[in-house]
Amino acid sequence: MTRKRVHLAAHFPGVNNTTVWTDPRSGSQIDFASFAHLARTAERGKFDFFFLAEGLRLRELKGRVHDLDVVGRPESLSVLSALAAVTERLGLAATVNATFNEPYELARRLATLDHLSEGRAAWNVVTTSDAFTGENFRRGGYLDRSQRYERAEEFVRLARELWDSWRPGAVVNDPEAGRFVEEGAIGTVRHHGAHFTVEGRFTLPRGPQGHPVVIQAGDSDEGREFAAANADVIFTPHGRLEDGRRFYADVKRRLARYGREPHQLKIMPGATYALGDTEEEAAENAAAIRRQQVGPQTAIAFLEQVWGRDMSAYDPEGPLPEVEPDLSEGVSQGRVPLKDRAAVAAKWRALAEEKNLTIRELVIEVTGRQTFVGTPESVARQIDEHVRADAADGFILVPHLTPGGLDEFVDRVVPLLQERGAFRADYTGATLREHLELS
Repeated sequence: MTRKRVHLAAHFPGVNNTTVWTDPRSGSQIDFASFAHLARTAERGKFDFFFLAEGLRLRELKGRVHDLDVVGRPESLSVLSALAAVTERLGLAATVNATFNEPYELARRLATLDHLSEGRAAWNVVTTSDAFTGENFRRGGYLDRSQRYERAEEFVRLARELWDSWRPGAVVNDPEAGRFVEEGAIGTVRHHGAHFTVEGRFTLPRGPQGHPVVIQAGDSDEGREFAAANADVIFTPHGRLEDGRRFYADVKRRLARYGREPHQLKIMPGATYALGDTEEEAAENAAAIRRQQVGPQTAIAFLEQVWGRDMSAYDPEGPLPEVEPDLSEGVSQGRVPLKDRAAVAAKWRALAEEKNLTIRELVIEVTGRQTFVGTPESVARQIDEHVRADAADGFILVPHLTPGGLDEFVDRVVPLLQERGAFRADYTGATLREHLELS
């Protein structure tokens, strides 16, 4: 039996709750040097791809721009096009919204990146029914939530029609005609669907890998089904072993109904890590990172998302207040809405009382921990065990520092994964599809 190998990708931290902003080593989120440093580190580590998130509107809390968004949100494909020039093998993945873009133009931009990078482009398909985000676009927030994946599926299908419409062909000199003639290389796309109507010819030949790799990040039943039908990679939050095994089995079994084999879809949870020379030191580092990630202002902001009211008068280092949540509407915009905030609030209150937690300690407790904590040896072992146990095909690593947060992992953990035979010693292919073994 062939040994199952680990796939690794790097997520640029950007504007999310993983990033530690106050650390002196934290750099710019928009300077090209930051993107280039992290991408080159990932390529030095022989990672499959470099992954950028997307933000079509700055998030707001009580009508003010969220503090984690004030650095700005660059457009992903522009950044990746520049990175194509300073990397050679690393895949380049952009999150691009299928609700607020058009298939012809996006297919063209992705095909361009695929050509510029010689076959390394990937598209993380996301959707939104958020009217707040939609205010930045002419059609606003009209799209009903139930139609998000319907539109996205047609979008992906049409993009593939466009990529396939210009087949490798010949443009030859016909002496009898006295001119160059086309031998059926460029077809006309005629698409009439529920969301899109396109009739015309695409402007680019097929890219070096045929189609850019398609990534999907939804976790609902609808999202899982969309991934089973359309995606090459799933970016999932299910990084814990047993949770990951359930998700892995559920999604992989759905593939057969679409005529697909398990190896044709890679499941790669997002993962964080904290390293130390001893297990105790790693645990101390993990706790210190979590306290940096959840500062006093962030703790109150998280509480307000659940309570639906202004909580700024309360001390984040004090106990949870007796006031009950306001369930009429939230105070945060531009974030995925929480389901059943009453149940979440009740669970948080019970946990705070059980462990005698302050507001900040509570938020640290409920907003997740590092996926992998330990010495480089134990983290390498944990990652290998997750993949061999079919809890994942690999991981998309999200460092807490920009841009140097991946350096220690590449220097100390990757060599150990290579020694175990769990990870490639060098790239064996040129395209992202080859890195991911998607053929």
